[in-house]
Amino acid sequence: MSGTIGRAPSTPTRRRMSFGTFGPPVTRVLLAIVFLFPILLMFMSSLKPTEQLLSDTRSWRAFLPVGHLSFENYRGVFRRAPAGRFLFNSFLVSVLTVLLGLLVNSLAGFSLARLRWRGQKFVLTLVIATLIVPFEVIAIPLLFVVNKLPWLHFSGGFGVEQGWINSYRVQIIPFVANAFSIFLFTQHFKSLPVELDEAALVDGASWWHIYSRLIVPLSGPVFATVSILTFLPAWNQYLWPKMVTQSESIRPVMIGLQYFFQLNIQWGEIMAYLSLITVPVLILFVLLQRAFVESIASTGVKG
Repeated sequence: MSGTIGRAPSTPTRRRMSFGTFGPPVTRVLLAIVFLFPILLMFMSSLKPTEQLLSDTRSWRAFLPVGHLSFENYRGVFRRAPAGRFLFNSFLVSVLTVLLGLLVNSLAGFSLARLRWRGQKFVLTLVIATLIVPFEVIAIPLLFVVNKLPWLHFSGGFGVEQGWINSYRVQIIPFVANAFSIFLFTQHFKSLPVELDEAALVDGASWWHIYSRLIVPLSGPVFATVSILTFLPAWNQYLWPKMVTQSESIRPVMIGLQYFFQLNIQWGEIMAYLSLITVPVLILFVLLQRAFVESIASTGVKG
């Protein structure tokens, strides 16, 4: 009797189904569908003649592979504009900007997070403050600066030329250092235990060895995140290349889009061109999505 006093009557265990059981997956699926529809519309439209494309936009046929489908619009893209050259230019500029940006911004973040020097906090504050300045504000002053900068050339003999206008370097170098990337690297490097540095210094390692052999291998997710966040604006640049490039041989893909709005506008070719310039971005995100999500999640839980 005493063993049963104060004990609640036993009841069969019931598994309660809450909204949380189905809510998050359903929400994710719905969001994926919402974001997928414009991409699906673009790809399906790129396979259809312009007349069929315009008529299908009135119904769900716009999202379905129905009617006369072909790759004629893609062939028309390369006939109307040097699309291959534009894609190569954007790929070259974006990849070099990412690679140089990872090196420069990670070194800056390492210095601000792991080293100790006078004025460190002030410099970090100044870097963060530049985030509120839109690029349109500094575009004209930057144009005057790059137009006066010297550059070595070796064609026809060694010499020095003035101005970076109409070159690859003017599309890359001004965007290598990035305040937001420096901030991300700084915050991530601060989250790593400082005891790692102390142990490495005791073993005789230099700061470069600590950075390259200790910190970088532990920072894969933040490198992937910065790669995506650097690649996207570099690939989508329009205003700056419009201001500083005149030759087709170095113009990026976004400038090439204006070729399809001259004279006879073919919306099928426009959709095909947009599909071509969207594929590299999708591939990059698919390859780095796991590290990107891990970086965002770790940033949210670490102080």
